Amino acid sequence: MDLLDAHLVPAVDGVAYGLLLFVVAAGLSLAFGTAGVLNLSHGMLYAIGAYTGAELSDGTWGGLALGLAAGTAAAALAGAGLSAATVPLARRGHLAQALLTFGIALVGGDLLIQFFGADELPVRVPGALDSSVHLLGHRYPAYRLCFIAMAVVLAAFGTWVLTRTRVGAAVRASADDPQMLAATGHNPRAVHTGVLAAAGALAGAAGVLGAPIIGPGPGTSENVLMLSLVVVVLGGLRSLWATFAAAVAVGEVQTLGVSVLPDLAPYLLFAAMAAVLVFRSRFTEPEAHEERGPSADPVSRLRKLLAARWENRPRAAAAPAPAAPARLGAWLHSAGWRQAVPLLVLLAVLFALPGMLDSYGISLAGSALALGLLAVSVTVLTGYAGLPTLGQTAPFAVGAYATANLADAGWTVGPVQIVLSALAAAVFSAVTGPAVIRARGTTVLMITLAVGELTSAVINQVKSLTGGADGLVGFPATRALWGGEGMTEERELYVYAAVVAVVAVALTLLVLRSPAGKLLTGTRGAEARMRASGHPVGRYLLVAHICAGALAGVGGSLMVTVQQYLSPADVGFEIAAFALLAVVIGGTTSVIGALLGAGLIVFTRDWVAGSWPGHGPLLLGALFIAAVYLLPRGLAGLRIVAGRPVPTASPAGKVSP
Repeated sequence: MDLLDAHLVPAVDGVAYGLLLFVVAAGLSLAFGTAGVLNLSHGMLYAIGAYTGAELSDGTWGGLALGLAAGTAAAALAGAGLSAATVPLARRGHLAQALLTFGIALVGGDLLIQFFGADELPVRVPGALDSSVHLLGHRYPAYRLCFIAMAVVLAAFGTWVLTRTRVGAAVRASADDPQMLAATGHNPRAVHTGVLAAAGALAGAAGVLGAPIIGPGPGTSENVLMLSLVVVVLGGLRSLWATFAAAVAVGEVQTLGVSVLPDLAPYLLFAAMAAVLVFRSRFTEPEAHEERGPSADPVSRLRKLLAARWENRPRAAAAPAPAAPARLGAWLHSAGWRQAVPLLVLLAVLFALPGMLDSYGISLAGSALALGLLAVSVTVLTGYAGLPTLGQTAPFAVGAYATANLADAGWTVGPVQIVLSALAAAVFSAVTGPAVIRARGTTVLMITLAVGELTSAVINQVKSLTGGADGLVGFPATRALWGGEGMTEERELYVYAAVVAVVAVALTLLVLRSPAGKLLTGTRGAEARMRASGHPVGRYLLVAHICAGALAGVGGSLMVTVQQYLSPADVGFEIAAFALLAVVIGGTTSVIGALLGAGLIVFTRDWVAGSWPGHGPLLLGALFIAAVYLLPRGLAGLRIVAGRPVPTASPAGKVSP
């Protein structure tokens, strides 16, 4: 009883916080589970309601009612607008939707700050609720108890609408069988719009009512979105009551967990999210199996057929093998020159940049190379292995912090830092790989997101190695080779980064175009057939995950060397989204395109935004939106025909350089 009495107030706070998350997560679950939209701008809809409610609050019941009506309506309109924005992407999968809605979130967040200001707004509630009541010998805010009651009523009402009314039946039918819904005379498009508008209304109402609990301000929307994603993953998409229970559990961890288990609380949420996703994937994904016998191995049959035809071909007189120059000429006259030209052009541009840019521009180019290697590692997983990832910043962070700590310990030779950082990131990826490789699609996105957020939590907690939120700075400069001096000038740092990036990309291209790379591509395109042929698909994916992690670790090492400082923001969720955007801009199977996409992002974020201070998120959000709409296949999907770029589909099994 003494323990309960000591933690009673945090426990009730956890219920109130959890129910706030429930109202938000219910809308997110509705948008994803019924409308099929992975809405990463849902936190922005919450912020719309929160800012509107705070602006209209005046301490009266009329102000609260007006704010609730206006905030709910504004968020509902924004949700309907999201429906119109995502309809053209319906056949392109959840990755395109996620990037589009993330871009919309960046644009909307910037506009909200410009309109309402960057400071947290005060929220005034009616006098009757702006007081305390006695709760088992403790004084507790009356508003929070009132909010708990309203959230319970909302959960009951929402369950009744979805399960007992014709509107709910139409919503469920739109998710399960839209063709049958259309046959009954309902418009699936209208239902889709209504669902997203209702999801927006829930988020907006939660923003207005939750503003006294979580005040509107910078960072609020991102925090609410992340926690709501955890709630949706833990509760599933089928039951509002399961979502309700998951939300209360998350709220308790966020409040009661901090007071009872302060050292473990930062890890519990995303660890639970990852565990649930991995557990589910083991029951939804087929196990690797091998079917013995000649009839179960079509690849072997094809190989035997080709061998038989080769043996039966007409024999010709043996000809001497062509000399090396002849072989090179034959390759250049074949399709190989088309693949070599982009590489040669990129090399020429890379090493010409120091003479074309000032010191700041050269520094940005070095940062773009580091982000480019991260993007290439995402290309390996997303485009070749078929594992879209939002957590590749985790091995990127491992490589970055490994380099910073190695330098601080006196290990300042660049090649040593690169190798050890890549090795540390590879070991990290080997440990986390089994949790990732069994999942597919959106589940991979969520698992890797959980891995990335867990890594961020560790970074903030292990201050002796990472510096916590303050980051690391002041470590010795990297030396390019043994016996050299530490590099401090922007040009020499850039040349070092360019050499490392060229070597890393060249090795990546060699592997991807080898038989191992073709096996990986086959796994992405015909996994069931590969499994039936006896190929160890899980092993291929794990090796790809480890190699991609090592490549990301090299990128993290380069970032530390170029910037000469390291902060948690350099390896956070936003950087993971930027890397995924770079892959989409370049084309999911184009290594060179990923590098170009990373350069465009750094150019927009740091160079263009420098001439319009304070609007970097707006520009990046516009870049997200434009890339998703205008480059459905990325830069690699464009072919020059009569001097005009025309989008074309790449042949099956063929990838761009």
